[in-house]
Amino acid sequence: MSHDDKDHDNAFRTAVADVRPLPPHPTPPAEPRPSPRARFRRMDDEQALLESLELAPGDWMVETGDELLFRRGGVPARLLERLRRGEFAVEDEIDLHGLTALMARDALRAFLHEALGRRLHCVRVVHGKGLRSGPRGPVLKHAVNVWLRKVDAVIAFASAPRRDGGTGAVYVLLSDR
Repeated sequence: MSHDDKDHDNAFRTAVADVRPLPPHPTPPAEPRPSPRARFRRMDDEQALLESLELAPGDWMVETGDELLFRRGGVPARLLERLRRGEFAVEDEIDLHGLTALMARDALRAFLHEALGRRLHCVRVVHGKGLRSGPRGPVLKHAVNVWLRKVDAVIAFASAPRRDGGTGAVYVLLSDR
């Protein structure tokens, strides 16, 4: 080691003589992990909902002015009667007017999926009365009647009171699974 190297070495030691090591730095707490979600279960549920909204040819059975009523087994008749009278707060709604049956099916499926995800209990589906459907009758009304019956999360539905669309709309009660 040369004389210049020794001088630089001594100068460095003198410069850092009062230096103390830093105290250990606490590590920040780890962010909480997200809750596990069953991805395949969710995809299975979505597929089941899609399949449940398919129509069979013999499922077209209601007329323009017919009131729609449905309740699952185990659902009290009193609950259906309260639904018919509009005693439940409608938390969201979808209007299917002007859509083709295929477009309406997809829109209804997406709407119900979102409503279930938001844990809504009562929604309104406006399907119209089919007054301009001609001799084939109310297409969307028929379709909604069938589709809603096939969705397990739908525990009851009833045509809305006149003030909320009458036989052109239904109130739908959803289970919170």
